[in-house]
Amino acid sequence: MGLLDGDTALVTGAASGIGRGIARALAAEGTRLVLSDIATEAGQVLARELGATFVFADLSDPVAARTLFAEAEARLGTVSILVHSASPRRHEDQTVLAVTETQWDEMVTVGLRAAFVLGQAAGAHMKARGIRGRMLFVTSLHAASPRNLPHYSATKAGQTMLVKELARGLGVDGIRVNAIAPGAIPGGGFEADKAALEAMIPLGRTGTPEDIADMAVALLCDRFSRYVTGTTVVVDGGLALYNWIPFHTFARRG
Repeated sequence: MGLLDGDTALVTGAASGIGRGIARALAAEGTRLVLSDIATEAGQVLARELGATFVFADLSDPVAARTLFAEAEARLGTVSILVHSASPRRHEDQTVLAVTETQWDEMVTVGLRAAFVLGQAAGAHMKARGIRGRMLFVTSLHAASPRNLPHYSATKAGQTMLVKELARGLGVDGIRVNAIAPGAIPGGGFEADKAALEAMIPLGRTGTPEDIADMAVALLCDRFSRYVTGTTVVVDGGLALYNWIPFHTFARRG
């Protein structure tokens, strides 16, 4: 028996990195899945591996999130779990004076607007059907500590408060909403001097998608987290004990 047998989930950003790791972990625990991403080929490969359904969705389109949830509902019948991991690829040169309005809008639309639309749609769906559902949003250490990537940090900070609002508004219906804040997980635009960074991490290494996925399962299953809602769990090997990452640790782009 898996920890999530009988559950159905929509996972965004599922084709790579943390989203892919979470999708695999949910499938291993018995969850039926709809996977979403803009990377169609990689998403379809993963869907075949997991016996899941892949749906292309470009969440930078403001109407895509609501359409995606409706599609997931149609494919699964009911949706008891929402995982929002999608995020545009960011680069270390998108600093406070360099980031463009277009980059800002894309980050906020995918990371925050889609999070709200999906969370609202999932909440209404779960409430109407009496589902004691769960939602999980992948945020960042930089929701609380700036990284000189203003569009990214601001979006993740907004997600953190959205989690609290959803948790407060939906708790009466038995719906739990939490976030997970990964530390240094290579990929997704993350560029750093790995040796210098690992010297700062108390556990001595950067993280993996599996490190995040295992905690995601714990937060989404009632066995370990039935009384947990409205919180952000940090999974970072202790990196946040340093409070910030010195800018000089990041590789500069030519």
